[in-house]
Amino acid sequence: MNTGVTETVVIIVGAGPSGLSTAASLHRLSIPYVILEREDCIASIFNNKSYDRLHLHLTKQFCQLPHMPFPPNFPAYVPIKDFLKYLDDYASHFKINPMFHNFVKFAKYDEDRKKWKVEAEIVGGRCAEEEGGVRWYEGKFLVVATGETSDVFIPAVDGLSEFKGEVIHSTEYKSGERYENKKVLVVGAGNSGMEIAFDLSNHGAKTSIVVRSPMHILSRWSTNLGLMSLTIMPSHLVDSFLILVNKIVYGDLTKYGIQRPREGPFLLKVRDGKYPVIDVGTVKKIKSGEIQVLPRLKNIKGGGNEVVFENGKSYQFDVILFATGFKRSTHLWLQGDDFLLNEDGLAKPKYPNHWKGENGLFCVGLARRGLYGTAMDTQKIAHHVFNLISK
Repeated sequence: MNTGVTETVVIIVGAGPSGLSTAASLHRLSIPYVILEREDCIASIFNNKSYDRLHLHLTKQFCQLPHMPFPPNFPAYVPIKDFLKYLDDYASHFKINPMFHNFVKFAKYDEDRKKWKVEAEIVGGRCAEEEGGVRWYEGKFLVVATGETSDVFIPAVDGLSEFKGEVIHSTEYKSGERYENKKVLVVGAGNSGMEIAFDLSNHGAKTSIVVRSPMHILSRWSTNLGLMSLTIMPSHLVDSFLILVNKIVYGDLTKYGIQRPREGPFLLKVRDGKYPVIDVGTVKKIKSGEIQVLPRLKNIKGGGNEVVFENGKSYQFDVILFATGFKRSTHLWLQGDDFLLNEDGLAKPKYPNHWKGENGLFCVGLARRGLYGTAMDTQKIAHHVFNLISK
């Protein structure tokens, strides 16, 4: 079933924080838009795929969306429950009504008509007649706001399909409560992996975590002091300060299997998109032996629960939890763009022009600059569009 064409000025793909921020910024300038979302709710990664103890890793002033600060009674580190209420209130305040169940399958710029044409398939609609239907949207501008965390990624591991225990991704994990006394291997030592390992250990799981590459581990207070210092100091000095302070705080972690990179945390974040780990207590458990650090996973021994590691050692596990992040699928539906996004769906241009493509194409939340960077980008996009349509 084809439901016809909806015409507007701006088409936003994605109703997570990036899409909501864009919509709010456009709304304030009275610019018409539609916002398309394949799931049945806003911010589905937070609503449906987050663990219970999750708090935003930075203090709230670095995580609020544009034009509406967090309520003053919210704690410094906002828990997921409060963040979801804030997002609902944000959508209500700016009258954001996404077109849910719209799975974008195709988007291409029409050179003759100077418009973007977007095809969306209706998935999981309210009735059987809607399911599988197609909707078309046309707009002068297109904003890719699908976010960094759009499609679950689990790396290929030899023998994984024959593992006899439980295999899950971090997006399926809620709490360590049901893993008490189980041997759990967390693969991936980013912020989610390290916090989930901490939560598992707190609930009595026999927890191990794979640390595959060097990483910066920073205390909460030093991270926030570093972020504030960036406004008055060059980033290389802030990096030097953070490395020194956290060497003092955590000591030498190499004897626990954790290497520190040569480059500073903010340099790696800007250049490579590699986030430092904000410690929530995991390091203390690693030092006490409650959490075991293991090297890169090599393979699963056929037909059992034995996992072999790069150093030749092997251990038995009941559960393997992959905290290995996400991939983007933008390349499957966005046609004709060779300038703005790379093959992995992240911004190609360097800061500060990473948000701006050609023919009215923009991206937001795809430059690995967090919610703080997203807030700034959406305002730039909205003002740029306003200036173009006002000519």
